[in-house]
Amino acid sequence: MNRKYIAIYVTVFLLTMFSCAESKQKEAEAETEDQAETPIFEKGNLTSKEKFVGDVYMNLLVPEDSTYTTKSGSVTFEAGSRTNWHYHPSGQILMVTEGTGYHQIEGQVKEIIAKGDVVKVPKNVKHWRGGSKEEAMTHIFVIPNTEMGASVWFEPVSDEEFSE
Repeated sequence: MNRKYIAIYVTVFLLTMFSCAESKQKEAEAETEDQAETPIFEKGNLTSKEKFVGDVYMNLLVPEDSTYTTKSGSVTFEAGSRTNWHYHPSGQILMVTEGTGYHQIEGQVKEIIAKGDVVKVPKNVKHWRGGSKEEAMTHIFVIPNTEMGASVWFEPVSDEEFSE
């Protein structure tokens, strides 16, 4: 076979291989982007305005029961939304899965919490949390030992407290 034809065949083969590899890379990147945008759990239902300020959504994942004595769920706070002041008789664990928000224990400085953070709230400690001013925040909560009671609720967090 003529060297000219071999060179053409090799060139076409290599271009085809590079094109396929580039296409597969773009597909993988698109799939990764789709996965990054898909939340771990469904957003859930809009919560009552009795215990929350703004739009807050809850997806109860583990309802209270007498076997596991634990309550757990995923909560999404839109930017600027938040819980009322409250405490948990047995404490609470929060695991931030998306976004940036705030958490504050009464008498302490408000702290910023973000994706990947884990917050352990001691038992009977009054606190609140919510999305930041600019960004939504989603977390998973775990309340252990619900036989002691799940939550005790108080007044809303004022706009002034939220902005401090």
